[in-house]
Amino acid sequence: GYPNVDSGSNFDKYWPASLHVVGKDILRFHAVYWPAFLMAADLPLPRRVFAHGWWTIDGEKMSKSVGNVIDPLELVDKYGVDATRFFLMADVPFGSDGDFSHEKMIYKVNANLANEVGNLCQRTLSLVFKNCNKATPSDIGPYTRDDEALLKWAHLLHAKAADAIATQSIHKYVEEIVGVVRQANQYIDKMEPWVLRKTDTERMGTVLYVIMEVLRHIAILYQPLIPSSANNILDQLSVPEEERTFDHLGTSPIKRGTPISKPKGIFPRFDVPEIN
Repeated sequence: GYPNVDSGSNFDKYWPASLHVVGKDILRFHAVYWPAFLMAADLPLPRRVFAHGWWTIDGEKMSKSVGNVIDPLELVDKYGVDATRFFLMADVPFGSDGDFSHEKMIYKVNANLANEVGNLCQRTLSLVFKNCNKATPSDIGPYTRDDEALLKWAHLLHAKAADAIATQSIHKYVEEIVGVVRQANQYIDKMEPWVLRKTDTERMGTVLYVIMEVLRHIAILYQPLIPSSANNILDQLSVPEEERTFDHLGTSPIKRGTPISKPKGIFPRFDVPEIN
């Protein structure tokens, strides 16, 4: 570190910071005084400073004296790491103040994780396991306009998510992924592969393959937010561990005829506490 600014030093490697994140209550010190100190020392400034907001609890400021402080470790014990990470990153625009309640967290997690992506995984992979010889579909027909439209949504997802992250709009990152999940749920309801298995098995296989490929994109992009759950999805899709980076989104599609395991639920549903 400083004052060792030689090439190859930690200072040379890590400074200037691409992003300097601070609490909004100390923004003045980090946006006025700290840059002045750096300039006086003839050192480069951080490229970007971002101030995050505060969390309140049921509309009130958290306070030890009031006794309404939320312990994040208790949230992890109650809901799990991934559900906690998801709610804290997805529910409030990063930089604004956010209000926490258990009811809001449960509704958010149940809706976006259990009901939407979790249900899509379970329906799709159960049909694949039962009707495609326990392997990813190998009997694939030509893509229809609906197939290509959904795949395009998935292929554009990385660029849209990157744009959101570039401005620390983590909630928009999530919104982009959730939007594709909803498109995929509409697609499977419209295509009805459970009906196609009796009338057109090639078309059924094509529909299921398209959804699996969309789920691959969704899970890879969900890894920074819900790493354990996202990798669980990728495991059930039989995506090799070495093909789960963003670089593989456009180069490593689902391999046809790859054995899959019997699907298991990924996201638990939480009960909303009764209000007395």
